[in-house]
Formats: sequence, structure tokens, C-alpha cells
Amino acid sequence: MENKNVFISHYNEDDEHVQRLKARLLEKGYVIKNSSIDSTKPNRVISDKAIERLLRMRMRWAGIFICLIGPDTHTRHWVNHEIEQAHILGKRIIGIYTHGSKEDTELPANYKLYGGPLFGWNSTDKIIDALEGQNPEWEKPDSTLSVPVIAPVKKAKCAA
Repeated sequence: MENKNVFISHYNEDDEHVQRLKARLLEKGYVIKNSSIDSTKPNRVISDKAIERLLRMRMRWAGIFICLIGPDTHTRHWVNHEIEQAHILGKRIIGIYTHGSKEDTELPANYKLYGGPLFGWNSTDKIIDALEGQNPEWEKPDSTLSVPVIAPVKKAKCAA
């Protein structure tokens, strides 16, 4: 068994997918130690500043940042905040569409800016490759190949 320290960012309504992902990877020999806030360790912190500090501490511990992306993930403030913090901390950011996600599932704004490889729910082997530092090709929710989705770069004119 191989241990992987990760932070799994997700919309709390998608918590079942966090537990299912951990179980699927365990079947392949990977013990996923998740430092994010989920149903196994709920958040008891009240203030936003305290939550931000807690999230930063938990992300520092993790080697890899995983973002579970479902139909409503793009609307969640905390998911976008976590993606941005993972980027600032220099974490590898990978995305996994939740089971049943559709072609029109929208990515969080900060995933478009900072995200790395993106996979369909059933692409366990490619997810493992990404956990191991490889760069498999990006996928759509149905696990067919996709082009990387990144925000357009704004160009500025330099003063002469």
C-alpha cells in the first residue's frame, strides 16, 4: 500500500464522492490521507479568518490538491478560495469530475486559472498517474479526451 497525503476540495453536497474516491484508490493500493474538511472531520470553526488559516495549514501538509468538480462546484466560494491557495502554496492541482457529471459541467473560475490535469470519474488509472506526478491528457466528464481548459491570457503593452 502506498500513502498519499492530499487535500480534496469539494462542495459539501458532493462529500459522498470524496469517500467513494478514497475507496476506489484504496482498491488500487493507495491509502489516501485527506486533510480537507469532510464528513469524517467536520468544520467547527466559525469565523472566515479562522477557516482560512485552518485550510492553509491543512493544504501545506498535503502533497497534492484534488478538486472534485460537480454541477454546482463552480458556485462555491470556498472551493475557489482553496484552489487559489493551493496555487499560492505551489501544490500540484488536479481535477476529477464527480460521478454523473455532464458535458456542460462548469469549472470553478480559479480552476480555469490554476488547474492542472482534469479527469472523468472512471479514469482511475489516469488519476493514479497524476498522483504519481505524470501528466496524462485532460478529459471531459465522460472520460473522453479534451483540450486543456485554461483562462485566456491578457496581454499588456509595455511602455517604451
